Amino acid sequence: MSQPRQLSLGAFLIRNGHHVAGWRYPDNVLDDDPFAVYKEAALLAEAAHFDAVFFADALTAAAGPAGLEPLTLLSALAAVTKRIGLIGTATTTYNEPYHIARKFASLDQISRGRSGWNLVTSDNASESANFGLPQHVSHAERYARAREFYEVVTGLWDSWEEDAFLNDKEKGIWFDRSKLHALNHHGKHFNVAGPLNVPPSPQGRPVVVQAGGSEAGRELAAETAEVVFTAHPTLSSAQDFYRDLKRRLAKYGRQPDSLKIMPGIFSIIGRTQAEAEAKFNKLQELVDPELGLALLGRMIGNFDLSSYPVDGPLPELPLTDNGQQSRQKLLTELAQGENLTIRQLYLRIAGGRGHLTVVGTPETVADKIQEWFEQDAADGFNVMPPWLPGGLRDFTELVVPELQRRGIFRTQYQGRTLREHLGLQRPINRYSKA
Repeated sequence: MSQPRQLSLGAFLIRNGHHVAGWRYPDNVLDDDPFAVYKEAALLAEAAHFDAVFFADALTAAAGPAGLEPLTLLSALAAVTKRIGLIGTATTTYNEPYHIARKFASLDQISRGRSGWNLVTSDNASESANFGLPQHVSHAERYARAREFYEVVTGLWDSWEEDAFLNDKEKGIWFDRSKLHALNHHGKHFNVAGPLNVPPSPQGRPVVVQAGGSEAGRELAAETAEVVFTAHPTLSSAQDFYRDLKRRLAKYGRQPDSLKIMPGIFSIIGRTQAEAEAKFNKLQELVDPELGLALLGRMIGNFDLSSYPVDGPLPELPLTDNGQQSRQKLLTELAQGENLTIRQLYLRIAGGRGHLTVVGTPETVADKIQEWFEQDAADGFNVMPPWLPGGLRDFTELVVPELQRRGIFRTQYQGRTLREHLGLQRPINRYSKA
């Protein structure tokens, strides 16, 4: 008999947690060794048998407090973990394909097949100034570049066929030269010769993750992504997105299970409802209005909202060309649908930033996860701890056992690579296939 469908869980880690006031929470560990906090969080997630840890990235201080560069951090975590997947963000807007292909292929070797690349197109307009550009790249151009970027990176990952290395000492044959392939890519944005100077991936190639929800983002994901991180505050919006993206796969000859959709979940957990609400209220009281307003301005499309009355309605804003169009739509509809003021809106997103938010007991959180999982809204969730490490510990110690009791989440790892955790097929090298 086939095994029942299993939930995927990722731990989306931010140094001070996802709540904008998380750094002020009494239980947050503030010290001068950020790696120690990340290591503790990664080991908590691995002990709970999460599929992966995930790190976002920004190439500007305008995005918030300083963070560590994801590839460097994940390489260090690879040395202190054994099974958990390691997913990091790298933008296609302010990088070059050869660099990204080489870095993630190296991480895959170091971790023995546990790496994943979160392909993003840089929604933070202030990044451009750090790369000598007078203005941010337009939305359409960012996605056109991203599509070609993906083509080059995956082409480079296929440089070596899986059985290319013979290591025959007696005959003096290190590798079969007929199984090494130069890419020789010539396109609108890139000219890359190849081949890549890193051996083939232990899992075929690193897993490709995306997070775009605009029309261009959905189409790119349907064609290229294996995991999609997404933000939805309600079951109905998540179901609409899930159905739409799964339906688009057929256009590219793909099956529904070749793409895993994982919305974010921001949860405040207490052993009682009153305890959970007390934690949440404490965090909300600690929100600095200036930081809350800045967060909303960035999330809604990189707009400065400081000239508008904070207790007045959200103004009508033009469609962003510098930010996330899908997130702008989500937040605008939220404000209009519930008649929220600017202050109420930034408080609403201070933790979840538009993602599913649940404040309650372990059973309450597990109920919501199971509902979305079983009603075609999610294949899994990207867990967003409000602070570290305690916010993640609440989830792993209280919610995970409840999910395991219900039979929808593993009690131990069945595989060793990130692909095996996610239930994704091993890709066939294009040259071997040919």
